[in-house]
Amino acid sequence: MLAIESGTPGNVVVSGRLDAAEAGTAQAFLDKVEGTVTLDCAGLEYISSAGLGVLLKTQKRLLTSGGK
Repeated sequence: MLAIESGTPGNVVVSGRLDAAEAGTAQAFLDKVEGTVTLDCAGLEYISSAGLGVLLKTQKRLLTSGGK
């Protein structure tokens, strides 16, 4: 099960499993973040290629809007 939430300002904490079943949930959450974001994956147990795709898509979107 995936848990994703905002931590301190500019931080997103992800834990559990980021797989194809949870990729849509993660994408919906990350589509709302703006600016410079630090992603804390210390609690992430597993990430699939679908999960990596979500992270890369988010990074590209943030870079094009001046964030990172």
